[in-house]
Amino acid sequence: MAEPMPKWLTKRYAILWKKFKDKKFEFEEAKQALNEDNDKRLSVILSDFRKNGWLEVELHPESSRKRVYKLKSPEEIILEIAEK
Repeated sequence: MAEPMPKWLTKRYAILWKKFKDKKFEFEEAKQALNEDNDKRLSVILSDFRKNGWLEVELHPESSRKRVYKLKSPEEIILEIAEK
């Protein structure tokens, strides 16, 4: 169930959504899209997305140490927030 997020996180979501839409992406791809040089900060961003229900995470098919991410659509997020 999606929860509202602070504006600074919503801006980053918008950047990622514009780049990837509903396609899967990896950590390094998100890093490039957000022009983020700090891995820890990006980990916090992705973790907050997941905790708030805006992001789905699964294991990478080739390496269990990596993750694959997929954003929920803005429409789906709005509907989930409205249901609360």
